[in-house]
Amino acid sequence: MNIMLFHSTFGLRPAVRAAADRLRAAGHEVWTPDLFEGRTFDTVEEGMAFQDGIGKDELLKRAVLAAAPYSERGLVYAGFSLGASIGQTLALGDDKARGLLLLHGTSDIAANASVDELPVQLHVAEPDPFETDDWLSSWYLQMGRAGADVEVYRYAGAGHLYTDPELPDYDEEAAEATWRVALGFLDSL
Repeated sequence: MNIMLFHSTFGLRPAVRAAADRLRAAGHEVWTPDLFEGRTFDTVEEGMAFQDGIGKDELLKRAVLAAAPYSERGLVYAGFSLGASIGQTLALGDDKARGLLLLHGTSDIAANASVDELPVQLHVAEPDPFETDDWLSSWYLQMGRAGADVEVYRYAGAGHLYTDPELPDYDEEAAEATWRVALGFLDSL
């Protein structure tokens, strides 16, 4: 499978590269574009300030430019938190998308979004301050109306970015469960 993996608001950190290596070891081809052009951050606040300075439109433009050379192959879009949001936006706009793997994040859905049974898998903490229960219920219904085939996995007690071992949110048990399920999902596509 061809996977475009987008980083979180912390930037292209070692955990993202390790995730890409894990996916490659499972036989997938993976690209990890650096939407922050080399910048990484130690706190959410620093990353969000940088992200806000770039602007959502510019981040999406960078993501589209990174994915464009590979989109004809049929990509699985994937990402961590901010990267999941970006991946979702691209997948919903790419009629050749093969799947969507969301780790720790979602995004708004355009009212006219339409996909043909796009396989989607979301992994998120429970509770998650950025992905509230009410939001996730609404998101799930909207994705279903758009035509996506959605699976949601919640991890009780884990922190928001629980798959990154360098962050306080890290939860080894939840991270390993996430990767086990996600790899099965990717193998099914």
